[in-house]
Amino acid sequence: MTTILYHGQPNGPSFTVLAAAFEKDVDLDLRAIDLVAGERHSTALPHPLEVDQSIEGEGPVLVVDGVAMTDSVFLACYLDEVGSGPALRPADPYARWQMMAWCRYVIERVAPAVACLGVASAPPAAVPAGIVSADLEGRWRDAVAGRADDAQLTDSRAKIGQAVEKIETQLADGRDWLMGNFSIADLESYAWLAGMRGIVPSAFAASPLTDAWEARLRARPAVARALGLATVAHPEAIWAPGPEINRWG
Repeated sequence: MTTILYHGQPNGPSFTVLAAAFEKDVDLDLRAIDLVAGERHSTALPHPLEVDQSIEGEGPVLVVDGVAMTDSVFLACYLDEVGSGPALRPADPYARWQMMAWCRYVIERVAPAVACLGVASAPPAAVPAGIVSADLEGRWRDAVAGRADDAQLTDSRAKIGQAVEKIETQLADGRDWLMGNFSIADLESYAWLAGMRGIVPSAFAASPLTDAWEARLRARPAVARALGLATVAHPEAIWAPGPEINRWG
């Protein structure tokens, strides 16, 4: 089986997939691409509907025997199935539901806010050619033009604070990891929030449990290996347009 992972800097969705692959000891052909330059839309990558219309925005692409897949949480679930080592998802049905519900919260509430703030802090230079999704192309045009209104930015900052509060509450019973055992929820939460410490520092001003959780996560060999793939000094500051902000708030 030939498995290729096209990935950006170890931040956001690329971090989740890289760390999950290393946690599960999946043998990958790693191919770094510049997501901020729009290289995911290159003709060198396969472009099935699931990739071109990905709701995640600019994320990694996993190609297995010529079949391309995207969206970091679902890619991590796939890698959990095919890899070895401890599971990244709970076996208990209710616990698994809890983990997936947590990940959905990150995907739908946290990730759009993070992407909004990230690209506003360092807008991409140009809209790349080859974008099929009209929604994603619109987000690229807004990012390049710096079109993030004050209400969006304020709401996005609030969502970062709410996410940190949610983590603090989850860890308040003394557990080390968000679901008890280490899971995809830990990877996905860190992936999106790590870069917000410099953009929304107030959200982390009183978050000792979150700080300790992040330190534990960064100490994991698979996480350190993923972060070690960075080709810039601060990969957590590299953002391309991400998920669309929910229109209903």
